[in-house]
Amino acid sequence: MNEQFTVGLGCDRGVLLETVREALQAALTLAGARADQVVAAASITLKKDEVALLALAEENGWPLHFYEAEQLAAVEVPHPSETVRKYTGTPSVSEAAALLAAGPNTPMTALVVEKHKLKGADGRNATVSIARKTP
Repeated sequence: MNEQFTVGLGCDRGVLLETVREALQAALTLAGARADQVVAAASITLKKDEVALLALAEENGWPLHFYEAEQLAAVEVPHPSETVRKYTGTPSVSEAAALLAAGPNTPMTALVVEKHKLKGADGRNATVSIARKTP
């Protein structure tokens, strides 16, 4: 059976689609995965109006789920960040979102790419995490 994955997305406000696309492609390469194996993308509700994230999900045909900071904060992740917590109210966006989108009680060990961060030509950051979807 073809493996399925979920993608967690974090980014600076106003990031360009090209930066998010580049970060995603690098993370997929690290995972040995393809975009057509991704079944969903996810982020924090603070980003529900982030044009680049909406465009990325649309161009790939992925449903895009948004989670509240409290939901994300309840997920155990390998790389919590106090900086991220300061700005979003949760220590993890991309890792926690990827795990939540993968299914209830998906363990941290399902992460095949942990917090891959890329600073784009636009000077803004995009972060991508990839989790193996639980059957």
